[in-house]
Formats: sequence, structure tokens, C-alpha cells
Amino acid sequence: FAHALGHGVGLAPHELPRLGPNSLEHLVNGMVFTIEPGIYLVGWGGVRIEDTVVMESGKIRVISRARKV
Repeated sequence: FAHALGHGVGLAPHELPRLGPNSLEHLVNGMVFTIEPGIYLVGWGGVRIEDTVVMESGKIRVISRARKV
């Protein structure tokens, strides 16, 4: 179950940067991307929860509105 931690958002559903432990991409202000950690269990399946964020002044700001319960 190899997946990245997140990806860029643009005209295509999945764009660069591809975020993960081996990513060499640099995040810059104005970039919109997702953070979507997941867990997968063999024989059961998995789940991913995705937030869309924007980089502003060197920090990320969550712009998706999904409630966290």
C-alpha cells in the first residue's frame, strides 16, 4: 500500500509536488496541495482523510472545510 502523503492541486486531480518521505520538491508560497495520511490493513482495506492547504508566508493554511470528529 505505497501512497504519498499528499500532492499538488491544479487542473489535474493529482499534480506535482508529490509529498512524501523521499520527495525532493520545495514548497513555495501560493502553492496549493493536499495532506492526506492514510492507513491500510491487509484483508480489510483502508481509509485516507484529505485536507487541501495553501502555503502562505512559509506556513500552511487549511482551506478545506471538512469537520474533524
